[in-house]
Amino acid sequence: MTRIPSILLLPALWLASVPAQADDLFEILQLALDNDPVLQQAEASYRANRETMIQTRSSLLPSFGAIGSTSRLSSGPTSDIYADITDPMTGETMRVLRQEAHSFSNGVNNHNWGVSLNQSLLNLSNWYNFQSAQATDRAASVNLAAQEQELIMRVAMAYFDVLRALDTLEVNIQEEEAAQRSFEQTSQREEVGLVAITDVYDAQAAWDLARNTTILQADILRARYEALEAITGEAHPEVETLRDDFPIINVDGSLEDWEAQAMDNSLALTAAEFNLEATRRALQARKSDRLPTIDFVGQFGHFVTQPIVSQGIQIGGGASDRTQLALNLTIPIYNGGIMRSRQRAAEYNVMAAEESLELTRRQLTQSIRNAYRRVATDVLVIAQRQQSITSAQSSLEATELGAEVGTRNIVEVLRAREILFRALRAYADARYNYVIDSLLLKQAAGILTPQDIIELNAWLQEEE
Repeated sequence: MTRIPSILLLPALWLASVPAQADDLFEILQLALDNDPVLQQAEASYRANRETMIQTRSSLLPSFGAIGSTSRLSSGPTSDIYADITDPMTGETMRVLRQEAHSFSNGVNNHNWGVSLNQSLLNLSNWYNFQSAQATDRAASVNLAAQEQELIMRVAMAYFDVLRALDTLEVNIQEEEAAQRSFEQTSQREEVGLVAITDVYDAQAAWDLARNTTILQADILRARYEALEAITGEAHPEVETLRDDFPIINVDGSLEDWEAQAMDNSLALTAAEFNLEATRRALQARKSDRLPTIDFVGQFGHFVTQPIVSQGIQIGGGASDRTQLALNLTIPIYNGGIMRSRQRAAEYNVMAAEESLELTRRQLTQSIRNAYRRVATDVLVIAQRQQSITSAQSSLEATELGAEVGTRNIVEVLRAREILFRALRAYADARYNYVIDSLLLKQAAGILTPQDIIELNAWLQEEE
């Protein structure tokens, strides 16, 4: 008679021989929040895109600048210029230098410095561009929060995929051991003439198939561990398992309540609304491109040039200051049709954002309904699969008893045992489906938080 051991025991056949403390779900989530490259990339992209809003805001703020320069100006003939002069005393002709050739040492120094202030007083286009950038930034922040929720789901799915693979491997090992015992017993009975050789062949085939399945499942388990490691960047050779008494309960609240909650809290819907607001502000900005703008300009300059003296009189140069205060009015009249084209493009972007919002709303309704039904179905399936284990156990016991008295054959025993282990795997699979579907329901409603992981973590335990 076959005994059904717990399906939630961790196999230790190929794991490290040195025992290590098992990691729980919350610890792995904390590592993922610090090390997951997908989330880190999303955060970096968000911060980079947020600079766009700061850059757009700069057009509304004053700009202040300073300038300074210094120069030296020199000029002169290419070569020395001489003149022939008659000496009045001697009457001899003398060659006298009248002007030296160009030399940098004979230049004139000039320098100046100045400051300027520019402030936009009226520019509706810049103002609406800033509002559009603000709405886009809010949508990006909501999308980043959605990425954090997505990380919670990726960690939970990877974690419970490991537990799913562990349970499946444990059941496969049990099935292999049972098939081996059946083969050995059948071989002994065949030796004394109680069964035919065909029964031995059938038992051998069942054992070979079970061993092959165990090998494949062990490789799947390694892949599940590696998938979890890819998120956190660290290996997790042992993880805590889900307790046998984990409660399987119906969804709290009606479907209408969950739909209303999703409409209020969905991050995807909120981001779509912000994106629509951003496109509408961008459209207002394009309409404002053809409106007049007014800018204030203030300048102050200090100029210094070397004095120019002629016959003992300064006729130029020296130091001077210059101040300018101005209001500049700009009225766009015609720019080759580019302003009208940009406005049409903005109008189409608004239409696209409106349709995107409507699509998000419909998809949200569909997702929340499907998630709600899946959880409700999981509850029924788990109860039914618990009953199927009991039924399969009873069937196997009866079949084995019949085989002992000769009313059943080995093929019927193998089939009954296969049904039992299939029921065990299906039950474990249904429990993990319930956990993941419950989290997916909260994610669809926009209320998934690390607190849900903390509460779920309380139902995990180390391997016994």
